[in-house]
Amino acid sequence: MSKEKPATQSQEPKTSSPAAANRPVHEVKLGKIKAAIWLNETESGKRYNVTVGRLYRDGESWKLADSFGREDLPLLIKVLDLAHSWIYQSQPSTE
Repeated sequence: MSKEKPATQSQEPKTSSPAAANRPVHEVKLGKIKAAIWLNETESGKRYNVTVGRLYRDGESWKLADSFGREDLPLLIKVLDLAHSWIYQSQPSTE
């Protein structure tokens, strides 16, 4: 079993520029598996959506696939769990 690098988590600054509106508010990456967390402001409050992908190399460029092999599934589960935890911690407390 190969060693994976620790999860990479990035926090994008929240700005009102159009370019920033097209970027995820947070990303989680383990190995070749990546989750992007998107913030949607709605009338009923903040809503988060998550997109996931598998990075692969095509010649000189990196691409993102939306299909996963058997070996990808454990990392996919961990990335989704980290994304869920980040969303849960980002929401205001209801206490």
